[in-house]
Order: sequence, then structure tokens, then C-alpha cells
Amino acid sequence: MFILSNFIGSLATVVDIVLNLYIWILIARAILSWVNPDPYNPIVRFLYNITEPLMYRVRRILPLQFGGIDLTPMVIIIAIIFLRSFIVPTLHQLAYQIS
Repeated sequence: MFILSNFIGSLATVVDIVLNLYIWILIARAILSWVNPDPYNPIVRFLYNITEPLMYRVRRILPLQFGGIDLTPMVIIIAIIFLRSFIVPTLHQLAYQIS
């Protein structure tokens, strides 16, 4: 059972890192939207390709654009913080209980 416990603990760590990385990608995308970057830049295209599918879905459900300001990244970041504070400790506790 210790193998399953280690796997779940490692999975919790990876999920935490991925969610943290996605928060930083969203922050970078939001900052880039203020300066109107070159749309053909590979970094800009990467950021838009990674974030736009989720942002599009949230925008469809919640219209969060007020006076030219898009609050969608902030809502997604709050949701990710919730997931990090709920899923990651739950997986760690599950791994601890299995061992």
C-alpha cells in the first residue's frame, strides 16, 4: 500500500505545481493584454493558446467585462486557489491515511 500512498502524494504535489504554474501564466496573459503585444510572437501565441479555452468558457457563463476591463483571469485565479486549497490537501491526507 505504500506505493499507492507515495503515488497519491506525488500526484498531489504535481497538481499543486501545475495549478501554481497556470496562475502565473494567467497573470502573464493579463499583463500582456495591457500593452497590446505582437500577436505573432511565439510567447504571446503560447500564452493565448494555453489560456483562451478556459477563459472562453468562463466568459460564456459569466460576462465579466466592465468598461474594457476583463475580470475573467481574476475569477479563474480565485477558482484555482480554491482548488489548490481543497484538492491538494485532500490528496495528501488520502495518501497519509493509506500508508
